[in-house]
Amino acid sequence: MKIPKAIKLKSGEWMIRLRVGGKEQYITDLDKTRCERKARAAKSAYQADFRLQERLEKQPTVYSAMTQYIEERENSLSPLTVRGYISIRDHRFQNIINRRLDQIRESEWQRIVDSEALLCCGKTLKNAWGFLRSVAKRNGINLPEVTLSKDAPKPYRFLDYEQIRAFVSAVKDTEYAIPLLLALLSMRISEIDALRWEDIPRNPQFIHVQGARVLTKDNRYVVKEENKNDTSTRAVPILIPELAAAIERDRKPSGKVLEHSQNTLRRNCEKICEENGLPYVGIHGLRHSFASLSYHLRVPQRIAMEIGGWKNDKTMNEIYTQIAKSDIERYKTAMYDFYRGQ
Repeated sequence: MKIPKAIKLKSGEWMIRLRVGGKEQYITDLDKTRCERKARAAKSAYQADFRLQERLEKQPTVYSAMTQYIEERENSLSPLTVRGYISIRDHRFQNIINRRLDQIRESEWQRIVDSEALLCCGKTLKNAWGFLRSVAKRNGINLPEVTLSKDAPKPYRFLDYEQIRAFVSAVKDTEYAIPLLLALLSMRISEIDALRWEDIPRNPQFIHVQGARVLTKDNRYVVKEENKNDTSTRAVPILIPELAAAIERDRKPSGKVLEHSQNTLRRNCEKICEENGLPYVGIHGLRHSFASLSYHLRVPQRIAMEIGGWKNDKTMNEIYTQIAKSDIERYKTAMYDFYRGQ
């Protein structure tokens, strides 16, 4: 480290005139070597402090840190994930969004989370906090453990086995028969929207599920070649005779199987259910209805998961448990009859 030359004063002391940070400092000592050592130490301390301040000034705000995190991963994340991250950035934690991450004290985070819990549901808060923790970690900051509010678990919506028969009868002759019955066989609406006639042979035994049509951050639909997870790429057996008949009836040489928008399909599904006295469970509720019927038909859970493309058994377990509770009267009657010798 270069420092100015030491000058010997008339008093016998050695002096170095040091200029740091725009200010002059005078370093003196009776020993020249010690004087030079002091000057180097003073200059080194200033430079270290300057570098620290420079790093701190470059620390990003919560908003810019989230933006940088998204931009770095945009090409490797799914469009839905990117869309979700942007939504969190633009709508969650707005009371701290322009503060620097490193200036938010550890003791503040629980209060910040509690305030956010008043503005959104528990699942949304959990997802937003998980994203924020990843962003902070990317910037060398470990956020503390906090207590997140939890919503009361919402029951899964699905048709029971008697309602499924009525639903199939109601939709089989409509122009929406194929997509709605595919949903009833466990396919997600994004998977149905990506399906093309070129991928369906004559008299198919299976529908090969690969790819999904999802919204991007710009509200445009794009087709992803990959599915939600590795178990989602699967072969779904055509188990509904009315579906097989509809496929051959409505077959086209090429193009999308779902000719309407996803929202149009949702609206018409609701209309069909209303006209036939059936509860509207949503397109995803039809997928859950597949799990409901699997339970009633005693299909092994592992097989139902494989057909439905569920990655873990959490959803299946929760649906099966919910159905079991609704069926308790049937089991009570069967056991009562058993003990009566019937």
